Amino acid sequence: MRIVVTGIGGLIGWHAHVRLYAANCAARFRNDPLPYDIVALDHAAFDDDTQLAAALDNADAVLHFAGVNRGDAATVEAANPAIAKRLTEACKSAQADPHIVYANSTHAISDTPYGRSKRIAGEICAAAVNRYTDLVLPHIFGEAARPFYNNVTATLIHQILAGEMPDINPDGKVQLLHAGAAAQMAIDAVRDGTTGMQTPVPHPVTVPALYQKLRGFHDSYTANIYPDLSNPFDLALFNTYRTATYPDSWPRELALNTDQRGTLFEAVKGGGGGQTFLSTTQPGITRGDHFHLAKVERFLVVQGEATIRIRKVLDDEIWEYKVSGDAPAPVDMPVLHTHSIENTGDTELLTLFWTHDLFDQSNPDTYADKVLK
Repeated sequence: MRIVVTGIGGLIGWHAHVRLYAANCAARFRNDPLPYDIVALDHAAFDDDTQLAAALDNADAVLHFAGVNRGDAATVEAANPAIAKRLTEACKSAQADPHIVYANSTHAISDTPYGRSKRIAGEICAAAVNRYTDLVLPHIFGEAARPFYNNVTATLIHQILAGEMPDINPDGKVQLLHAGAAAQMAIDAVRDGTTGMQTPVPHPVTVPALYQKLRGFHDSYTANIYPDLSNPFDLALFNTYRTATYPDSWPRELALNTDQRGTLFEAVKGGGGGQTFLSTTQPGITRGDHFHLAKVERFLVVQGEATIRIRKVLDDEIWEYKVSGDAPAPVDMPVLHTHSIENTGDTELLTLFWTHDLFDQSNPDTYADKVLK
């Protein structure tokens, strides 16, 4: 299936791109045919007639996340309909009739420049194709969100990590939905042929309560204690928080209790359960080279020397962390980031791994993807 994803530089666009890519990674690992031919478009593509028409040639579906939500009122009101018009004209030029899934907004019912802009853009898309899904989204949060950019969750996380006290509206309320959930709904609509209006159920929370939840995560995590991760919303929110701690907050030193008998340290605390396992790795060998969509995972070298590498999925920048069993310091793997551990010493490497849930062979949430391309 040929799927075009617009707005890949935005939050939902990137999450959708990663999830489609993950499905291809899983198929490649099984030696199955790739389910998706992914065409990823950023905003610049809408300025290039040739590129846009080529992208839509033989397209089965378009996940349309490109849009404008910042700027002066006139710019915002004009931008989204203009983008939708460019998209539909390119479909016509390419003689394509894809299933369009449009990331609309709950603001579309409001008589504001942004609300009118989103509503009209949806109407343009709906009139241009035979299959149209109107995905009406509430407040979106998630990994890789930009603070101070229409995302109160990312802003609060940024301020907590910076040691700042946010200015919180005591009456503020948000209806939250994780970007991964929104992206999956769009993908599922295409896969299942679902059309019409789709309204995901959000998680309502006051802004003060959201801050207290995030503050609690921070206080606990910096004390080397995982919060209870049994609730799916809390897991998504915690993953969003902890991903923002990279790359500068790792590895993290552990308190070592040493006497004449040896050394004792606490490797993992909290989390509501999970699974712990040990591995040995021979010199020069690399383990990992995969990523997760939701799994919380800790690497802790207890013997030997190693380099842990982490790369944001679909990106090129690599973070490297040198770790040693002489000074055990954990590195937790951020979701949506592919990671590996290489034995860079001359002796056998002993590593403790911890995940927040038990491994499920039918749903492993593990996608093979080499860190070093």
